[in-house]
Amino acid sequence: MEAILKFNLPEDQEDFNIALDGSKWALSMWELNNWLRSQIKHPPEGMSDDTYKAFEDARDKLYEILQENQLKL
Repeated sequence: MEAILKFNLPEDQEDFNIALDGSKWALSMWELNNWLRSQIKHPPEGMSDDTYKAFEDARDKLYEILQENQLKL
């Protein structure tokens, strides 16, 4: 099986760039998720409960957005 994406450049330059950078976006979201996980699993000494909750909420929201868009890390 083969798939070919075609773009009419320069008119479709923005769409082309989005398609080209898809793996960079995936890696960036993966890195963000891991950073949030690290902050939750190994909180720095003195982290307030509110800050901890904010990290949990941010990670939950990230997963919610990914699920809504049918994406996986």
